Amino acid sequence: MPDKISEPLRHAILGAGGVGGLIGACLAHSGASVTLVVRREAFANYPRQLHLESPFGNFTADVAVATEVPPVDALWITVKATQFEPALAALKDPDAVRAIVPLLNGIDHIAVLRAKYGADRVIPATIAVETERVSPGHIVHRSPFARLNVLSSGRALLGSTVDQLQKIGFACRFIDDEPTLMWGKLVFLAPFALSTTAANKTVGEILADPQWRSLGEGCLREACAVAVAEGANVDPEAILSGVMAMPANMRSSMQKDVEQHKTPELDAIAGPILGGARRHGIEVPATKKLVAAVEQRAGLESLLA
Repeated sequence: MPDKISEPLRHAILGAGGVGGLIGACLAHSGASVTLVVRREAFANYPRQLHLESPFGNFTADVAVATEVPPVDALWITVKATQFEPALAALKDPDAVRAIVPLLNGIDHIAVLRAKYGADRVIPATIAVETERVSPGHIVHRSPFARLNVLSSGRALLGSTVDQLQKIGFACRFIDDEPTLMWGKLVFLAPFALSTTAANKTVGEILADPQWRSLGEGCLREACAVAVAEGANVDPEAILSGVMAMPANMRSSMQKDVEQHKTPELDAIAGPILGGARRHGIEVPATKKLVAAVEQRAGLESLLA
């Protein structure tokens, strides 16, 4: 576990998309040192500033840009799950990084990072937000919220960083229990992502359509059953209330990926539910129906075979 340090932290962002751009812009705006790690072919023309449009404020913040991860205190991994393994090639010297903070969708990436870089270096975390990179360096934060949850093992190193993000407008929590941290996001994300993508509707349109609402709610309850079997403390009624309170015009990143003919994060988001259901003998018919519909829309091979 990283020791607490008193000097300002140095941050690197691996994946300067919507989530990485939001984190990077807010940290740089707060005075932190931030380096965006980008692909080699994008380096020369990549802006050395991040411009953020957000309910938290509109501002521009200076950042550094690199093609490899430099020596830093915290490396935030914010790539899509489909880009995860190739992106790690930019981490040439893991020992120069005090801590790795992954904000990917899903669960399985945590074990991969621990196996490659050591358990003590990895600080699991999750984020719930709708944000998008509309062009290099230009981030639009669309949801009225950004919720960052971090495993309590990261409090010593990231306490001051979390304080900075809270001052800007993030809702942040340190969570003691890792299964609850990781599954707590997935049981919310999977029904939202799968139903909006399968139907190509906003969350408000899903909730207004009895058939799609029933499938989404069924998926949520199935995901919670698997999560509980995996050791998480989740409450399906509280999570359903959270879904009901979401802005009606919200759309999922999976939905946008399919519309843009990109590979969706289906394995990362649905895979843990389907795998956990098989391990624990739990029936998940609504989840399977939504997965099949997403696969059909995206032209993907089936996860259900």
